[in-house]
Amino acid sequence: MDRRKAIKNLALVLGGVISATTVGILIKDFVIPENDNKKFSFSATDEDFLSEFADLLIPTTKASPGAKAAGLGAFIPMMINDCYPADLQQTFATGMKEMQDKCMSQFNKDFKSLSIEDRTKIVEETSKESLVDINKPSFFIIARDLTILGYFSSEIGCTQAREYLAVPGRYDGSAEYKPGQKAWAT
Repeated sequence: MDRRKAIKNLALVLGGVISATTVGILIKDFVIPENDNKKFSFSATDEDFLSEFADLLIPTTKASPGAKAAGLGAFIPMMINDCYPADLQQTFATGMKEMQDKCMSQFNKDFKSLSIEDRTKIVEETSKESLVDINKPSFFIIARDLTILGYFSSEIGCTQAREYLAVPGRYDGSAEYKPGQKAWAT
């Protein structure tokens, strides 16, 4: 099975968690022509920024490591380059730069140097801006969706953030759920 087909199948499973924009990109039956799939070049700084962004959305807790530990800084650029058409790659790159510029204009620091409170403020502002036109793809929506997809399909997300049973038993529709128990990954 190729990566695109595997991602489409995963998107169907996670469809309730991921926005229509991302599901549309992952499920849409088209092949991106080679000349249309312009690869945006992500730098190490961009990957650090995306890692910090993702870790703000899914932070480390006592129960499990966060998005940064799951390697989302490298996962998000890989998905953008491999699965998104050129116009959405450009939308993502432009939105990422705008968010970084907002950090510099408001705090005179880059995102990574900001306190958690200031990072949260910037992300909340960016989130609100993305809701102005929910039918238009935005950096925030794409990055949020890829953070969720990447984290809950990573080893950390499947085995530490959720209950995991490597060899499942029979189906039990009325299995006992204990208060505080994690959701099942399988």
